Amino acid sequence: MSSLTLSALLGSGIVASSPVMAQEVQLAATKTPTPAGVARLGSGSASIQINANSGQTLKGKEFSVYKLFDAQNAAGGESIDYKWNPAYKAALQAVVGPKINVAAADVKEYQVIDYIQSLNNNVVEGADADQVIEGHYSDFRYFIEELRNEMEKQTMTGTVVSVTDTRSDGGITIDGLDYGYYIIDEHNVPNNNGHSAASLIMVTTANPGAAVNIKSDYPEITKKIDEDDNQTGWNDIGDFEIGQTVPYKYETRVPNMNGYHSYFFAFHDKMDSALTFKPESVQIQITSGKKTYTLKSGEFVIQEGLNGNTFQINIADLKAIVDREFPEGLDGNGHNVYGQDILVRYDAKLNDNAATQTGRPGFENQVRLEFSNNPDSNGTGETGFTPWDPTVCFTYKVEGLKVNNYDKTLEGAHFRLYSDAECKNEVYLKESKDGYIVINRDAVGGDDHTGGTAPDEAVEMVSNTDGVFNILGLDQGTYWLKETQAPDGYRPLLDPIEITVTPSFTTDRDSYVAGEGATDKILKDLKAAAHVKTFLNGSANESTDALATDVTSGSAQLTVVNQVGSRLPVTGSSATIMLIGTGAGLAGLGFIKSRKNRKDENAD
Repeated sequence: MSSLTLSALLGSGIVASSPVMAQEVQLAATKTPTPAGVARLGSGSASIQINANSGQTLKGKEFSVYKLFDAQNAAGGESIDYKWNPAYKAALQAVVGPKINVAAADVKEYQVIDYIQSLNNNVVEGADADQVIEGHYSDFRYFIEELRNEMEKQTMTGTVVSVTDTRSDGGITIDGLDYGYYIIDEHNVPNNNGHSAASLIMVTTANPGAAVNIKSDYPEITKKIDEDDNQTGWNDIGDFEIGQTVPYKYETRVPNMNGYHSYFFAFHDKMDSALTFKPESVQIQITSGKKTYTLKSGEFVIQEGLNGNTFQINIADLKAIVDREFPEGLDGNGHNVYGQDILVRYDAKLNDNAATQTGRPGFENQVRLEFSNNPDSNGTGETGFTPWDPTVCFTYKVEGLKVNNYDKTLEGAHFRLYSDAECKNEVYLKESKDGYIVINRDAVGGDDHTGGTAPDEAVEMVSNTDGVFNILGLDQGTYWLKETQAPDGYRPLLDPIEITVTPSFTTDRDSYVAGEGATDKILKDLKAAAHVKTFLNGSANESTDALATDVTSGSAQLTVVNQVGSRLPVTGSSATIMLIGTGAGLAGLGFIKSRKNRKDENAD
C-alpha cells in the first residue's frame, strides 16, 4: 500500500509528532470527566488537545471520541499505515460500499482507506508532515457526517468526555490515547453559561499528538437601556416618566458560520406589562471596519406575542446577508471571515400600568438570542439559545396633601405641574382612580418635556375631600408645582413649589441580574426635597425641607399649606353701628306707617 496520511480536521489545524507503535483499543461508552482540563481515556501515549474559541469555554460540553483506525508509522516517519478498528468496521463498510459499488459485507479494509484518501484535497505524505485541513463544504465533511450517522444507527458508541473543568486557556486535553485516526463529535449540550452550539465533526490522527480548534462558535448578546439623566447613557438601569420613550439596544456579533448553508438568528424579547413595544422603531445594522449595512424590512420579521415573548425579531438567513454584503473573506471553498458587529435599536414606552408599580421592583426587559447551532442540520433543524440578559427601569410618585396651618385638610385646591421654573412647559397629567398620571410629551408628539400637543385628557389637579392629590409616574429631577386656585376662603401660594426627586443607584450599572430590582441592591435609596416661598403679613420667607420618602413604593410625601386668613380691620364702634341700625329701623317704621295712613285716607 502506498504511503498516505488520513489526518484531516474540519475547520481546524492539526499538529502531528514522532511515531510510536500503535495499540489497538476499543473505546467504551462511558462518561469521562476532565479534572484540571484533562480527560485520560487509557494508558496510551497519544493525546488530542481541543482548543476553545477566544473568550469562550468548553465547560459543560460533551464529546464522543471514536477511534476508526489504528495508525502505525514507518521508523523514519516517511510513511503511515492505517488498520480499521473492528468496533466500527461494519459502519465503514456500510457507508463506503454503495460509493464504490461493492456490497457492504464485501468491502475490504484497503478499499475503505483508499476511498477516504480519494476525498483528501490536500494530500501530504508521511507521518511527520502537517496536514492541511479540509474545507467546511468538502465531500470529506459530508462523508464523515454520514459515517457518524451510520454509527449512531448501528448503536456504536465511543467514549463520552464530559467537560467538567478546563485548562487555564479554556480548552481540554484528551490523553491516554493509542495512536490512531479519531472522530471527535461534539454533542449539542449547553455549557454552564446556558449557550448551546455544536461543532463540525472533528477528525484527526493522534500520532502521538494533535491539536484541534473547535468551531462551535456561539454568539453572545448584551442589552442596554439609555438613561437620559446625569449623562449616564447606555447601561442596565434607568428611570423615566410615564409616557416617556424608553430606548433599548442589543449588541452582538456575527458568529463563525462557515460550515452552515444557512443560519437562523432571532432575538427573543420579554418586557414588563408597564412597557409598550414600538415595532416601527426597530433598526438592525451590521458593521465591519469598512462598511455599515442596515437590514431592509424584508430581511427580518417581527412577531409579537409568540411563545411567551413580548416580541421576536427573526432573521431567516443571516449567512446569506453577511456573505452578500461583506464578501471580503469569501474564498473558493465558500469560507468567509465573520465577526462583524450587530446592533439592534428599538424603543418602548412606559405606559399607565407603571402608575401602580412605582419604586421597586421596577420594570424589567430582557433578551436572548436563538441561533443555528448544528452545521450538520444546515442551519435549519436545530437551534440554541444564549442566556437572558435583562435591564430594569423605575418611576416614582409624589403623594400630595393640602392642609391649612392648623392641619385641617382642604378640598378644592387646584394645581398644575411644570418642568421649568418659569412654569411655561407644563407636565401634562390625566386623572385616574389612584391620582394623576403623568403624560410625558414624548407621548403627544413632543420631546420629553417640550413640544407636542396638549392631550384632550389632560386635566388640572384638584385636592379631593381628604385633601389628597397624588402625582404618579415621575422621573428623577426637578419639578415645579403651581397652585392655580386655592380652596374657598384661602389665598393661593404666589410662587411654585420646587420639588426635587433624587434616587440613589448601585455604582455597578452594567451587571444587572433579573429580580434584583426588588432588592436594595439596585435602587438603594430615594430622597426628595421641597423648596417653598411664602409671603405673609408683609414678610417673605423661603425654605428647603427634606420630604419623607419610601424607596420601596418610590414615593415622596408633600404637604402644601395654606395659611388661615384673618378678617380685615374696621373703623367706628359697636355703639355707632347700633345707632345706625336703630335709625335705619325707625326710618323703616316711619315709611311703613306713612303708607298705611295713605291707604286709610284713600279708603275713605
